[in-house]
Amino acid sequence: MTTGPGDRVAICIVTYGSATDLPMCFATIAEQDHRPLDLIVVDCASTDGSAEVARQTDVPGVRKQVIALEQNLGFAGGMNTAFRHTDANFLLTLNADARPQPEFTRRLLKRLTSTPRCAAVTGRLVRPADPATGERRIDACGMRLIRTWRHLDRGSEQIDRSQWSEPHEVFGATGAATLFARTALDDVAFRETASKGEIFDQTFHSFREDAELCFRLQERGWRVIYEPAAVAEHRRRVLPTRRRQLPAAVNYHSLKNRYLLRAYHQTRGNFWRTLLPTAGRDLQALIYVMLFERTSWSAYTWLWRHRRQILDRRRAIQRRRTEPTEALDRWFNRDSLPL
Repeated sequence: MTTGPGDRVAICIVTYGSATDLPMCFATIAEQDHRPLDLIVVDCASTDGSAEVARQTDVPGVRKQVIALEQNLGFAGGMNTAFRHTDANFLLTLNADARPQPEFTRRLLKRLTSTPRCAAVTGRLVRPADPATGERRIDACGMRLIRTWRHLDRGSEQIDRSQWSEPHEVFGATGAATLFARTALDDVAFRETASKGEIFDQTFHSFREDAELCFRLQERGWRVIYEPAAVAEHRRRVLPTRRRQLPAAVNYHSLKNRYLLRAYHQTRGNFWRTLLPTAGRDLQALIYVMLFERTSWSAYTWLWRHRRQILDRRRAIQRRRTEPTEALDRWFNRDSLPL
């Protein structure tokens, strides 16, 4: 499907040890029925040849750029780099282990451009089929919040029985496969001199940076939509049930970022409304780290050392809030809103 230049979509992929995933991912990108389409791959200093594979793998009908970084800036820094290398009006963040169906981009874009004040649209993400049973499980159908200040993927781990089949407004969307409007991202970008134009907060590095961005979008009155007609397969590696098998750096950033998220966005009223559940979960996390995950202890010390910078960023975010606190609080323990 060929459209005008104003409908150009840039698919942005951040790679780190993704060489084996890229050929199949690129094949599904080439099959997208939306044009014009760009592909921007930012490699975060991989040692498995990801950048070389990205350069050498052809993607017919798609304009491709490959940017090899000398250091690992994480998902946040990699995506910000990709965004700076395109002037497309629409940006599709995509993980290398995602496999979008041919109409995925087109259906996301149709929903985004037809919905007022829409910042982002995410699709129906499913896990690869179980080779033994043939069953699929849902990976994500948008993002929801609960009173412990966890952000969860709607439907995650459920056997796919065609549930979650209606489009809804949701709190947020995973960075694994979501289409964003450039105008919305520019509106919520950081404006401090040191990080002017930064979309994802690079302090997060990896994990929860997509939820943090969705908080800023909500606080500025933008909407996030779940579109079930847009389907992609996603082989998610980082799951709470696999925490003990994950690299230490992954768990460190995950722990650090759960507190950063609250430091930036929790209001006084929300603090008291969610105090008991969040305090209980914080205590559980502290005990777990002390007993089983001492490598993550440095997350607590990092937060203390950088408390002034964290407070400065919170002030910058809260100064730009246009929505009342009630507009955000409605998402705690609310799954979705009908369109």
